[in-house]
Amino acid sequence: MNIKEYLAEKKAVIDAALDEILPAEDVKPQTIHKAMRYSVFAGGKRLRPILVMASAEAVGGKGNDVLPAACALEMIHSYSLIHDDLPAMDDDDYRRGMLTNHKVFGEAMAILAGDALLTHAFYVLSHCLKYFPAESVNQVVGEVSKAAGTFGMVGGQVVDIESEGKDISREELDYIHENKTAALFVASVRTGGILAGANSVQMDALTDYARHLGLAFQITDDILDITGDSGKLGKNTGSDTRKKKVTFPLLYGLEESRKMALDESRKAGEIVRTLGNRAKPLEEIVLYLVSRDF
Repeated sequence: MNIKEYLAEKKAVIDAALDEILPAEDVKPQTIHKAMRYSVFAGGKRLRPILVMASAEAVGGKGNDVLPAACALEMIHSYSLIHDDLPAMDDDDYRRGMLTNHKVFGEAMAILAGDALLTHAFYVLSHCLKYFPAESVNQVVGEVSKAAGTFGMVGGQVVDIESEGKDISREELDYIHENKTAALFVASVRTGGILAGANSVQMDALTDYARHLGLAFQITDDILDITGDSGKLGKNTGSDTRKKKVTFPLLYGLEESRKMALDESRKAGEIVRTLGNRAKPLEEIVLYLVSRDF
């Protein structure tokens, strides 16, 4: 299969769905809706919603059936990026080659845009009750909210901030990225699996796959912050060093970090192959992510 074509096709479907699901810019209060849409449509790979759809397909479901849930995961991801870029957090001026939300709309509106995207994501998830059993939707809401909160993304971000400029162990670094990055990947594949009716063996495979994928993705991100082209990345490189963040290259060096990323991707691929040919896109996604240059 051509993974780039697959990703482009899924992205187009997801973008069209997001355009329908998000409030239009001319809906009052217009400013907040413009701010929400600005960041959601400022580019991006749509990796998390694609994982929702690909995971549903991997266990025999239809990707388009889980499209609203997929969009909800992308909104949560977008909210996290808006808040990460704020002066009180990473203080970034550019993301994906565009001015960050607070640079365009101001800090107060950026905070509210992030809050609104997070809230709207759960509003969208609640409407999945029209199409899926209440038990399945309730499980998805529980898992996604946990992955986004202090036992997931927020918790990882807290420890990341508190670790800046400090010597930390591999275990602590793993904790940061398993929560800050991998937790939402796990929630994405499990959302697709749950809504598509995956059995326990399939769910275990999807979960383990996503954990290894999340680490491979983060290690590659850490490497690109040192070696990447800021033009391709759409943001300034070297920010981790300037902020004194502990990263995989800082602890292990570039070459060892590259080996670690490849090892995590290999493990992810081996796990997902147990699901059969329908899971081929998931295998190709992890290979694509560790070989990317943006």
